[in-house]
Amino acid sequence: MRIAVLGAGSLGTIAGAYIAAGGQDIELIDVYQAHVDALNETGAKITGTTDFHAEVKAITPENMSGVYDLVLLLTKQLYNHSILQDLLPFLNDQSTVLSLQNGIPEEQVASIVGRERVVAGSVEFGATFIKPGVSELTTEFNRFKEYAFQIGELTGEVTERIEQIKKILDLVGGTHISTNLVGTKWSKLLINNAFSGLSASLNTEFGGVLDHEISIESAVHIADETIKVAHANGVEFADMGGFDIASLEVKSGKDIPERIQTLRDIMKSSRLLKASMLQDLEKNRKTEIDYINGVIPRLALEKGIPTPYNDLVVSLVKQAEETKELPIFDSNIKFFEVLNN
Repeated sequence: MRIAVLGAGSLGTIAGAYIAAGGQDIELIDVYQAHVDALNETGAKITGTTDFHAEVKAITPENMSGVYDLVLLLTKQLYNHSILQDLLPFLNDQSTVLSLQNGIPEEQVASIVGRERVVAGSVEFGATFIKPGVSELTTEFNRFKEYAFQIGELTGEVTERIEQIKKILDLVGGTHISTNLVGTKWSKLLINNAFSGLSASLNTEFGGVLDHEISIESAVHIADETIKVAHANGVEFADMGGFDIASLEVKSGKDIPERIQTLRDIMKSSRLLKASMLQDLEKNRKTEIDYINGVIPRLALEKGIPTPYNDLVVSLVKQAEETKELPIFDSNIKFFEVLNN
């Protein structure tokens, strides 16, 4: 099987390193020439909660050739149309594109590459790009090896194809096959909304969100808004690691202290994670905020559901994009304090 990691950033470098070390024929594809050069010259170095090194083959997109049997799609959704159009010549009828992007991009991906080629997935580990050739794993290593991905067919079937992909991803870490793909992606979106959104809008790691009383309560409200909007649109959330994520819904104010403790418990292994959107802001790049927290206000509009917390996250991140100034925690937390009160 010929495999490509399309978008070999922090997550893609880790996935590609472990798959390459497992003896697979894999290419790491990225537009960052210095990163590609470092990967080819010194290999992929994984730091953080592990210390791992693997020899890999890396190329820039213009050097793609032949046909890929499996493509791990890890680019930003912002660029999906052009990236996927450019990918089409390197796919055949049996090729599979595994979407591992944030949010719920599968329908857009399918509209370009063909629905029969698409398998969807969710990355369950965190990473930070350190420098060319080096990626930091920020999820506890034991959890990473136990639970790194969720994948599933769009139909919910457990096929021979999905089993083959699982074997590949198991070289990286534990891989769970989901029969409720939509629910799986929404469950991941909820965590991204609550923690990646706050990480980006407050300029802090997930641990900073967990430790501050105002931000963790805001995370509860962001999760609650996401659940209410999803349910209104017919979504049934999938469990995450055996946890019923829909149980985070707030029925009354009395639920909030318990929801805060639950979030602190289930997210403690991700304390070191810094949102990729915050990493984008640090590099003066446009973020995926419209495809993360921005999904909720769009889908809530026709249902008449208020989403003030997600609205605020979107507003603060877009402000940082426009001003090219990083958010200041002590300044922005005050806006969430107003909502909490």
